[in-house]
Amino acid sequence: MKRSSAIRRAVLAAATVALVVTGCTDRTGGSGGGSGGGGGTPQSPASASAPATGGSASDGSGGSGGSDGKPSSPAPSSSSAAPSSPSSSSPSPSPSAEALMKDGDENEQVRELQARLRQLDLFDRAPTGFYGSITGKSVAAFQKRRGLPVTSTVDAATWELLLSLTKEPTADELKPSTTNKLDTPDPRCMTGRVLCISKESRTLAWMIDGKVVSSFDVRFGSENTPTREGEFKVEWKAREWTSTIYHTPMPYSMFFSRGQAVHYSADFAARGYAGASHGCVNVRDRAKLAALFDQVKPGDKVVVHW
Repeated sequence: MKRSSAIRRAVLAAATVALVVTGCTDRTGGSGGGSGGGGGTPQSPASASAPATGGSASDGSGGSGGSDGKPSSPAPSSSSAAPSSPSSSSPSPSPSAEALMKDGDENEQVRELQARLRQLDLFDRAPTGFYGSITGKSVAAFQKRRGLPVTSTVDAATWELLLSLTKEPTADELKPSTTNKLDTPDPRCMTGRVLCISKESRTLAWMIDGKVVSSFDVRFGSENTPTREGEFKVEWKAREWTSTIYHTPMPYSMFFSRGQAVHYSADFAARGYAGASHGCVNVRDRAKLAALFDQVKPGDKVVVHW
């Protein structure tokens, strides 16, 4: 009898864990889950006003997993765990070295830091201006490569060396329209008001009469929950929405195909293409998507193509 109860408790615990599945916006990849997730009964006013987990609207950051989207406690550095012996050949961090930039900072100097690290292929996304664990890992990689104490924070020595090895970032490097290069628009995107979405380049271009007004990096559903391809229309919009299937926030949702929508994803902002949606088109730049949301109208065309 005790064995049966223990088994039942284990099954219930596993079921509880299985229910903690992220929604259309947040998916760790490859298998399981359903598509869509946006339709259904509207959430209560209390939950509707709750902001998405993560960083500020201006930096396009957010989400979980200890990344540039959400501050996390830095892991102890092996180089600072114990003082080095005099015979040690590897440098140790100086206790007096003041951090100019560190985890949790958010400003334009951090944006410049990210842009300069990107010039050295050490930062693989558009600069956000937010210093999270992804930036910390990039800084640590730079420090290790150049023989500096590996602290994951930027002190004067790290910053001065980085400045000497890189050029001043251009405006486009600091705030690129997209990380990915836009694909050639599908012919169906060349007339009218269109959300032109390319799976090939993983981009969304907001186009009016054949001209690109703004563009975004996007990601799609997994192999088991694919984003539908074809020509659609924006059916309805919701500035604040929570998936009725996966119970995750879907800010700035623009629904176009039976529950599938274009919307902001804090998880995409935090983890990039390491994850996938449950069928929706995820956008990681919250501020730009908020501006687009105000421009798009129900009835505008949506084209999802390769």
